[in-house]
Amino acid sequence: MGPLNVIDNADTLLRTPPKSVLPKTQQEIHGLKKRILYRYRNDARREKTSHSEKKCKKIKEERKQPTDTESSFHSALKDSRFIEEFEYLNKIDEGSYGVVYRARDKSTDEIVALKRLKDLNESEGFSIAAQSELNTLLKLRHPNIVAGREIAVGSRSNEIYLVLEYVPHQLKSLLRSARENHLMFSPEHIKCVMTQLLKAVEHLHDNHIIHRDLKTDNILLSQDGVLKVADFGLAREYGFPLQQYTPGVVTLWYRAPELLLLSPEYSTPIDMWSVGCIFAELVNLRPLFPGTSELDQVHRIFLGLGTPSDAVWPGYSSLPPVGNIIFDDYPPGGLRNKISQKSFSEDGLCLLQGLLTYDPARRTTAAAALEHAYFKEQPVAVEPAMFPMSIESVDSGQYSGAEMGEDRGSYYSTCLDSLENDVLIIDV
Repeated sequence: MGPLNVIDNADTLLRTPPKSVLPKTQQEIHGLKKRILYRYRNDARREKTSHSEKKCKKIKEERKQPTDTESSFHSALKDSRFIEEFEYLNKIDEGSYGVVYRARDKSTDEIVALKRLKDLNESEGFSIAAQSELNTLLKLRHPNIVAGREIAVGSRSNEIYLVLEYVPHQLKSLLRSARENHLMFSPEHIKCVMTQLLKAVEHLHDNHIIHRDLKTDNILLSQDGVLKVADFGLAREYGFPLQQYTPGVVTLWYRAPELLLLSPEYSTPIDMWSVGCIFAELVNLRPLFPGTSELDQVHRIFLGLGTPSDAVWPGYSSLPPVGNIIFDDYPPGGLRNKISQKSFSEDGLCLLQGLLTYDPARRTTAAAALEHAYFKEQPVAVEPAMFPMSIESVDSGQYSGAEMGEDRGSYYSTCLDSLENDVLIIDV
C-alpha cells in the first residue's frame, strides 16, 4: 500500500499524516514546521481573497437593486418638471448641499423655494446626501417640517432642483433683530417656538430619522408664526443596533458632547442636545456655547455644566480623546449663571438641564419634553398666529426690498409687557 495522500492539489494540508511518514530528525522537523507555516499563510491568503471576492460580488449585486431612497429619488426624477417653468426672484441662502432661491411657479403663481443640489457628479450620479434629503422631504409630512413638493430639472444632467415650500423668516435672523433692538421673547413666545420645534423633532425620531444639523439657521417661521424645520442634507435614517456614523456632523455650537469626543455610536439624543442649545438661545438671544474650535467647544461645555465623569456619563473615560487630553475639572451647577433672563422659571431650567444631560441614554427625549411641567405652567404658549413677527426690523435675506415694505403693513402690532435693565420683553 502506497503512502497516504495528505496533501491536495492546492498544496493544502488536509489532515495530520500518520506516524510512518512523520519526520524523525531535527532538520526534518524544522523543515516540516516551515512548510506547514507556509501552507497556513497560503490558506489564509486564499480564504481572505475568496471572502473579498464574494463580498465584492454581493455589493455589485446589491447595487443592481435600487434602495428605497434611490427608488423614491428616480421615481420623482422621472416625473419632474423643467426649471423653465419657474421664475427666479432672488437668492435666499447657500449651504453645504445646495443654493436656495425664491421663485414663482408660473403655472400657479405660488411662491416657492428652489434648492439647487450641489455635490453632484455626472459619472457617479447624485450624492447620498442629495438623495437622502429628497427622500426625507417626500416621505415626511408634518405641519412643522418644510414640505418637499417635487423635483425640477435643468438643461444639464446634473442640474437638479428640489421644489420646497417657501417659508420667509429664519429664526436666526429673528434672534439677531431682537438682540439689535434690545428686545427679548416673553415666556409664552419661547414656549410657542419650543412646542413646535419639539413636535417636529418628535415626528422625525418616530420615523427613525436623525436630523444631525438642528440650528437656528435651519428653523424657519411663516408669516403666521408656524415653525418649519428645514435643511435635511445631513439627515439619516437609523436602526437597531446603532450604526457607526460620521462624528463631524452638526454645526459646532449645537454639537453634542458625544460627537465632540468621537463616540463610535450616536443616535437621536444628538438632536435633543441641539434643541437644548436652541432653547437657551431663545432665552438669551445669544448662542449658549459659541466655541471657536472643537477643543474650545468642549471646554465651554465643561465650564458651563461641569466636567463629566463615569458616574454621570457611563463610558466617558473610554472615549478616545479623554485618555489623551487632561481636561480642567469644573464643578457642576453653572447653567443657571449662563441664563441672562431673570424671569426664566425653575421648570424651564429643569427642562434645559434635561436636554443638556451628558449621558445620551438619560437625555430628555422630544416626547418627554412636550409633557414637561414647563409647558403647563403659566403663562402657557401662545398660538403661532400670535407670535410677534414684527420684531424683525431688517430684511432676513428671504425677501426682496419691495416685498418687505408690503409685508410690514401686515405685521402684528405688539405692546411691551415689561422693561428691565433696558431690555424689553415682547408680548402681544
